[in-house]
Amino acid sequence: LIGARGSSGSRWNLETVYDFMPRLRERSRHYGSQLSGGEQQMVAVGRALMSNPTLLLMDEPSEGLAPMIVRMIHEKLAELKATGIAVLLVEQNLPLALSMADTTYVISKGTVVYHGPPEDLAQNERVRADYLGV
Repeated sequence: LIGARGSSGSRWNLETVYDFMPRLRERSRHYGSQLSGGEQQMVAVGRALMSNPTLLLMDEPSEGLAPMIVRMIHEKLAELKATGIAVLLVEQNLPLALSMADTTYVISKGTVVYHGPPEDLAQNERVRADYLGV
């Protein structure tokens, strides 16, 4: 993150990312290989934010992370959503995905097999059993 400072007029820059994810400031002198999986995920999000996106693409942000870190990622995603940044989230952690989503899609073999509000997906027994394994 050190090399990417962003423009002074932009919403996201190194300081705002550090404010958003204080753990990165604490670990700023460490190499990426010395960071935990959760910290590496924070670096990836921070780098993306410094481009001041209107859309943030996230592929399995909770995969392989400790439950405590998954909760922190969930909180940070909710904060990002509140700022107006659109988040396209690909996630197998169903509770996390449903709690974040305004609209949900279930895709199987390249075909959309469900599209609708997360509340309806949570109640759709066929889709849950056939595609979500719950």
